[in-house]
Amino acid sequence: CIRFLDDDPWERLRTIKHHCPKTPLQMLLRGQNLVGYRHYGDDIVRRFVARSAESGVDIFRVFDALNDTRNVEVAAEAIKEAGKHFQGAISYTISPVHTLDHFMEVAHIYADMGADSLCIKDMAALLSPYHAQQLVQRIKDELELPLELHCHYIGGLAPMTYLKSIEAGVDIIDSATVPLAFGASNPATEMIVSALSGTPYDTELDLDKLFEIAKYWEEVRIRGGHPRGITSLTHMQVYSHQVPGGMISNLESQLAEQNALDRLPEVLEEIPI
Repeated sequence: CIRFLDDDPWERLRTIKHHCPKTPLQMLLRGQNLVGYRHYGDDIVRRFVARSAESGVDIFRVFDALNDTRNVEVAAEAIKEAGKHFQGAISYTISPVHTLDHFMEVAHIYADMGADSLCIKDMAALLSPYHAQQLVQRIKDELELPLELHCHYIGGLAPMTYLKSIEAGVDIIDSATVPLAFGASNPATEMIVSALSGTPYDTELDLDKLFEIAKYWEEVRIRGGHPRGITSLTHMQVYSHQVPGGMISNLESQLAEQNALDRLPEVLEEIPI
């Protein structure tokens, strides 16, 4: 809301909370980085959390990109002090050190910190259906905390990953209204609701009302000149370059400003080197 729309994020938050007083609002917090790209002092972290809670945030999803839980400790303490919901997010990726045992260690540390819920954060859409099933089952077997799954669409695995995770016992999945879904975003809510209709996992959400919401956001999307989310060859190559969804959209924006968007494939090819 700052980078693209020049909005005051605090005023935006208070306005949303004013109109949605009964709906819990959630934000993503990068641990000691807050919402920036560098580490901030403990005093800043505590004051930021307190002001966010005061302005309307109810659920804080907190993560560290390297799963270094030390960078989550201060934020977690501040969230609990504010009487809000602390959700510990496990950053998922694929590497020799990112094993099932590693992810479980992070989950247990968050539980010991007092997490109210856990989230598997698949920011680069690398979590495959059967690996998700294995991870979800183990977390649910070992910890009695609500578990949420956040997958970006990017390469297209997310809907299948969601389905296997639901069968394995995940409690919440993240999705987006269809005009703002797919591509580097989440799978569409309408898709998930339809897939689960008439099953033991039926969401009981009203598709007609969901499409009414979607029509509003479709107009906003068109008015803002934003393209519809699609999975391109560049996105599909995420299984090679492993760039997270949010980072891809930033790369595209930055390259476009330099009149160099055509060089995105070169950038993505260089990143893993």
